Amino acid sequence: MLSGRRLDLLDPSPLDVEISDIAQGLARVARWNGQTRGDHAFSVAQHSLMVEAIVGRISSASPQTLLLALLHDAPEYVIGDMISPFKAVVGGGYKTVEAKLEAAIHLRFGLPPAAPKAIKALIKRADRIAAYFEATELAGFQPSEARAFFGPPRDISRDMVDVSPRSAAEVEKMFLARFETIEALRRAGKG
Repeated sequence: MLSGRRLDLLDPSPLDVEISDIAQGLARVARWNGQTRGDHAFSVAQHSLMVEAIVGRISSASPQTLLLALLHDAPEYVIGDMISPFKAVVGGGYKTVEAKLEAAIHLRFGLPPAAPKAIKALIKRADRIAAYFEATELAGFQPSEARAFFGPPRDISRDMVDVSPRSAAEVEKMFLARFETIEALRRAGKG
């Protein structure tokens, strides 16, 4: 990693996880395999910011829940973003590495190794809402097609989300700033 850390993919240590590496990596990983409209790729970091914002809008989430939402795809800073059909083909090995990385990342930031079931479901709901808007605004899906894949985006309208692809440098800064804001709330004892 650019921070100088060496991360063992088969046995990742929380001590080797740095938020700067996560922010930079996720800001440079394209969603939708880069098959989106715009001058910049829509990155996993920007997607993560959108999911965290949606979680905040559809629930009275604690700062810990918001941090879990922001970091929901954090393992992808190392292993990249794979489309769901390909993840299914790759199977168990990918899932095992992803779960180990997720646990190390969570432990590094004082979170449970795996998100509690109810929080995981909330984040998944927000993830599907984000995917719907990404699909229709950036990836060329018709609304009916996106609804078939992701369901309708209940409780959120298009004007409530930012789906404008931004540069990797800008998104990296936005991700780090949001992380710091959530961490300040956690330190202040607000959840």
